[in-house]
Amino acid sequence: MGVDTTRLEEFLARHRLVGADTMLFIYHLEDHPTYAPLTQVIFEAWETGTTRGVTSVITLLEILVKPKREGHVQAARDYQEMLTTYPNLQLVNLDLRVAEIASDLRAKYNLKTPDAIQVAATQSAGGTAFLTNDPNFRRVTEIEVLLLDDLLTPSQATSQ
Repeated sequence: MGVDTTRLEEFLARHRLVGADTMLFIYHLEDHPTYAPLTQVIFEAWETGTTRGVTSVITLLEILVKPKREGHVQAARDYQEMLTTYPNLQLVNLDLRVAEIASDLRAKYNLKTPDAIQVAATQSAGGTAFLTNDPNFRRVTEIEVLLLDDLLTPSQATSQ
């Protein structure tokens, strides 16, 4: 298959609540040939409740841009419906607590504001891990971070 789903399943099993970066949703919704097998494991874990997911409203904002830009109004509605009703997925709003945590993360790690908000939303909700594919998150030590690229087999990783 080219991906290490066992390692992903072990990661998910270690955490009751796992944050997810926007790109995981994009990979899943667009059925990305490399990453969809991994996102399928994540979304199934949320759906069955073996682990819960969390993301910030930044994800909703970012996911809606492409279909709206391309005039696909129904796709934008479908994406919003999916994000706001998916089982065991919490969508965190930006509030004072998230802003405070995000400012700490920006100051400590020099993360971009949207990235800091994603991690802050996870921490604010009680999450202990974060899934992404952005290596900038490797610097964050407050929660366990796993990159999807780290789950690719060597032959798959070199073909990217």
